[in-house]
Amino acid sequence: MSDADLLFTPATKAAALIRSGALSPVELTQAVLAEARQVQARLNPFVVLLEDEALASARAAEAAVRSGAPLGPLHGVPVSIKDQVDVRGVRTTYGSAIFADSAEATADDVTVARLRAAGAIIFAKTTLPEFGHKGLTDGPSFGTTRNPWDPARTAGGSSGGAAVAVATGLGPIALGMDGAGSIRIPAACCGVVGLKPTLGSIPWQQGADAFGNYTYAGPMARTLADLATMRAVLAGPDASDPWSLRAADLPLSPALAGRDLHGLRIGVIEHAANARLQREMAANLQASVSVFEALGAAVDMAGADIDWMEMPGRVMYQANFAISQRRYLAEWRDRMDPTLLAFMERGDGFSLTEFREGQYARTRLFRAIQRLFERFDVLVTPTLSRTALPADFDAAHDEVEVEGELCGITRQGWSSYVYPFNLTGHPALTVPNGFDDAGLPTGVQLVGRWGAELDLLRLGSVLEEARPWAACRPSEVQVA
Repeated sequence: MSDADLLFTPATKAAALIRSGALSPVELTQAVLAEARQVQARLNPFVVLLEDEALASARAAEAAVRSGAPLGPLHGVPVSIKDQVDVRGVRTTYGSAIFADSAEATADDVTVARLRAAGAIIFAKTTLPEFGHKGLTDGPSFGTTRNPWDPARTAGGSSGGAAVAVATGLGPIALGMDGAGSIRIPAACCGVVGLKPTLGSIPWQQGADAFGNYTYAGPMARTLADLATMRAVLAGPDASDPWSLRAADLPLSPALAGRDLHGLRIGVIEHAANARLQREMAANLQASVSVFEALGAAVDMAGADIDWMEMPGRVMYQANFAISQRRYLAEWRDRMDPTLLAFMERGDGFSLTEFREGQYARTRLFRAIQRLFERFDVLVTPTLSRTALPADFDAAHDEVEVEGELCGITRQGWSSYVYPFNLTGHPALTVPNGFDDAGLPTGVQLVGRWGAELDLLRLGSVLEEARPWAACRPSEVQVA
């Protein structure tokens, strides 16, 4: 097997080869680390490579295979962790100079512990904008993370490093975080799969406000099978997350149990708060919907009367940053991301009344989406209004341009489809569904009822089979 084929081997296949003794986890980890050094210089997806630790874990994984020990579903598979999540013995920087010299984490986050228990090899921490505050991955502390399909474009954010790692074959899976689309935005920009689970499905141990939470840990991968395997490893209750304590999967919808989709009702949402949709995004959305229709699904337009609470959502988002990061300003203001400072300044300008009105709007949005699920089994939207923005885009001040028209800031003009489902808690899956004329990936978002991840994974697999993407490799991949 060539190095390129080895790097792009799916996690499920790699784990099977490792269990049979046909593939050495040490060989796989060495290949990933060697290529990671090369990609890091060009695209900057990593805060740190954990080379010694990863190789030690790979050798232990190989010994476990030889001894006949019980093996987990991800045994020997390399995985990267967004540097917003604690890994025992490794510093968690949150993309900020504030924590660049902080103490090492003394324990794994529950998600990391579950990956280790499944046999995964943790080989890196991935980049994010400071405290994950925006949909691009850049900042004064760790530089700019670039898109593997076109380094002049952003990788998206805030899990940009994770998306680049997966897209370039540096581990078939990665752990991301999604507070306002931060898994789905970079996954769509980089042509990989990303899941924001149902609220509570995968515990988020590090949330400061567990009860008002809209941040989610979730898997990123190149294939639906890998994503499903990783999700199964991560899911389940944890005492630290109250939403996780009663979370449970719904059974697969009967309309998705067979080989066709007769009986499945799909609602298509073409626009959320955004005014425009890129021509190729619209065409690939229709092509994806046509796949479902051809298999018997009933399709209708939806969401025209939804109030997507763009401004109330902005109030909540920016006010939360103003409060949570205020304690750092006196010492660190000059070294913080100007975009974060702008968000915080705007957040400070909102009143308590406006913040509470945003919370009320969140409830109204949830109930509006629930009413849609009385008519539909799954909702389908573009993931973004257009493909990846320029890498130097100023998320605080620049307006997003779509089809020659300026359409507002990123939350309004670009990523308006994703944040609403952070607020409502519904599961949302982005899968690649084609390319634009410049060769940049496009993505489609599938949204399900609370607990209906199995429906989304099944429907995503239908699209993966009809319009396969995992064999597409970015030109930035240089291995022989």
